[in-house]
Formats: sequence, C-alpha cells, structure tokens
Amino acid sequence: MQTRYQYLLRIVLAVSDIFLLNLAFITARFLIDQPVEGVRYMQYIVACNLLWIFCANLFGMYRSDTIERVERIYKSTWRSLFLHVILFIFYLIFFKDSIYSKHFLMYFYTGLFTLFLFSRFAGTVLETVLIRHFKIRKSVAILGHNNTSQRLAAYFKNNKNNFLFEGFLNDKESLHIDENGDIRPAACEQIRIAATNGVKEVYVSLTPQRIAEAEHLIMEAEKQCVRLKFVPDLTGTLPTPFTVNYMGEFPVLNMRHEPLNDMENRFKKRFADIVISLGVIIFVFSWLFPILAILIKCESRGPVFFKQLRSGRDNEPFWCLKFRSMRVNKDSDHKQAVKNDKRITTIGRFIRKTSIDELPQFLNVLAGHMSVVGPRPHMLSHTKEYSGMINQFMVRHFLKPGITGWAQVNGLRGETKEASMMESRVEHDIWYLENWSSMLDVKIIFLTIINVVKGEDNAY
Repeated sequence: MQTRYQYLLRIVLAVSDIFLLNLAFITARFLIDQPVEGVRYMQYIVACNLLWIFCANLFGMYRSDTIERVERIYKSTWRSLFLHVILFIFYLIFFKDSIYSKHFLMYFYTGLFTLFLFSRFAGTVLETVLIRHFKIRKSVAILGHNNTSQRLAAYFKNNKNNFLFEGFLNDKESLHIDENGDIRPAACEQIRIAATNGVKEVYVSLTPQRIAEAEHLIMEAEKQCVRLKFVPDLTGTLPTPFTVNYMGEFPVLNMRHEPLNDMENRFKKRFADIVISLGVIIFVFSWLFPILAILIKCESRGPVFFKQLRSGRDNEPFWCLKFRSMRVNKDSDHKQAVKNDKRITTIGRFIRKTSIDELPQFLNVLAGHMSVVGPRPHMLSHTKEYSGMINQFMVRHFLKPGITGWAQVNGLRGETKEASMMESRVEHDIWYLENWSSMLDVKIIFLTIINVVKGEDNAY
C-alpha cells in the first residue's frame, strides 16, 4: 500500500546514494594525489558502485517496507555500508592494487559515512516539514469495531509517516445492513462524515458471514467519493497466523509465513550461497584438500570423501559430501557418531572437532543441493524414524539443508540421544524457516565462526 511520496522517496534515495558514493570516491581519489590509468580508474569505480547496489539490495535499502520507517532506513544504511567496506577491501586485495592504499580507504569511507549521515538527517527533517505543512499522508478511518479492526488501527498508528488515522467511525461492532437488505442510516451518516472530514479511504473488517454487506456499503461510499476497502476478519475461523497472496484472480491463504517463498529472497540467498561457496573453494578448499587427502589416506584405507544419501529440500535425497573422518564401516548409514566413537580416526577426530570435515559441502552448496545456512541434513533412515515420532518434523524439509543453522549455533548439534533433543532442533529449524532474513544468515555465519574458534562440546 504505497503512497506517491513513498514511491518518489525510493527513487530519490537510490539516486542520491549513488551520487554520494561517487562523490566520496572521486574526492578521496584526488586527496591521495596519485595518478591512475583511466581504464583502471573506471574498473574500480564501477566495482565500487556494483558492490553498493548488491549490499543495498541485500539489506532491502530501497524496498517499500524499509522506506515506511525512518529507523529501518538508518539500520539498512549502516549494515550496507559495513558490508561494502568488507567486500571492497577484499576486492582490492584480490587485485593486489597498492595505489588504493589505506589512506584512500580512510578518506573514502569517512567521507561516505559523513555524506550518508547528512543525507539521512536532511531527509528526516524534510519528511517532518512535509508531514507538518503538506498533505503527504493518506487520511484513513475504520468502520466497525472488532479484533481485526483494532489490529488494523494499531498498524496505522505505527505508520504515522504514511497514514493519518482519523479513528473509528463508530465505537462498536454493529450490523450495517438491516433485515430488508438496506444500508442502515447510521452507516450512511458515518460515511458522509468521513467524506466531509477529508477521509479518502475507509476500511471495514467483516467476517465471512457478513460479506454480503460489502456491496451495499461500497455503493454508499462511492456516492460520497470515498474508497471503501475490506479486511477479512478470519480471527475466529483460522487458528494460526496466515498471509494472503493472489494467484491470478484467486486469493490464496498461506498458513505458515515463509520469507523464502518470495522469489527475490530466494535469489538473494542463492546469490550469497554461490559467492561464499566459491570463495571458500578457491581460497581454502583448493590448498587444504591435498593436505587432508594425504593425511586421511595415510591413516586408513578408503576414499578421501565420505558420501552419504541425505534428505534435501522437499525430502529429495542428495549425495552429501564430507571429508572421511571414520574408518570404513557398515554402520555409517544408520548409526550417529557418539562421544569417543572407536570408528573415528586420529585425523578424523581433529577435523570433526574443528568442523573441517564439512568443507566439501561447499561443493554441495555450489551445485544447489544445499545452502550455507539452513537445517542440517539427516540420514534417510533418521528422516524416516523421526518423521513418525515428531510432529512437524518434515516442515524443516521445506528449505534447502545447510552447512550450519540456527539450531547448531544454539548448541543443538551432534548426537541426539533423546527425542526431546530432536524436537528442540526441529523447533529451531522451523523458527528459522518462518523468520528468515539476510541479516539472520549473516548472524548465524558469524556465530558459527565464533563457535568453531572456541570449540564445541558436541563436536565429536
């Protein structure tokens, strides 16, 4: 429900950010006073712009829901700027360019931070002036009074920059149509008063049983040049939170909130998976693989990699890769590793403790079978076992499995001796599914790194 002001703000914010980014870059370039070839100069400034576009979109800088709240704009700005610093420094290190020194980076990011701080502050002041002296907010009111309309009123009040909530047109839930099917005079009067007070949209919350009132109310509202919009009151009908989407002309109720059902979110997550997995494969796996391969082969007979069929997204099986940490045995497809497991080799104990044995799974991520962050994949035998024991166990398979996940960084990894431990893991996986965000993935990755450095008791 985007206003004209919000739409223009998205465009102005995006264009001004690119302008300020380039202004800071060019200014920093002149301050270090070192000549650079035109081609190389263009290469770096283009890379800098592309990285900003990536970071800003990753954190939803120019999305309509971000623009709705000033604090969201500030939060998204600093997150995007922080990630841009990291990625641009890695980019310069990769090309080994000494021209762009620490002095350039200091001037550039100090200037960019200052310019962004000023632009956000100026934008906040301008928005306050526009709200106070110009009608940039949409005047809305609510007809009828029930649980859904109260929640709708709270939404309008929390979005004061976009909506001017004029209140309820009546203070109780009442029928707007009489026994003859005619609109009641009281409802007509309420709509007329709303139009006189400059209200442009009136919202009505109706239960499915009262939907027949809609046609009569619309006809009366349109006589007064007021738009009437209906919010279904399904609180007494459906037991859980839900979202409504449209498939063509058909409204579809989704009983579970899944951010990764949105194609934009899925694209962002997949793009991040490709970038991270390629980075790990090129900079870590490429040189570590031959070393571990020799050590694994020297200690015990068998392949370097351990391949196992595990449950993937939509319960589709895939071959999950790991560095082999055990001696070849017949129990690997149905028996979990336990503490002081005699099957584990000396080198295997080390790579399991440090989680190095999971590195080959970045090949699974690159291939699209896994994600960097998601529910951990289980053996097929465990999926069959736990799906019959634990309610909602299969819900975790709505997502791609991950190398690390929300359950793992909360200490729920390794052997599951009791069903309650698996239930807790499933609860965390479902929470991740329903609350996914790019920032949550970043948080989980950092927590995973910290846990690996500290060491975990359940890593055996």
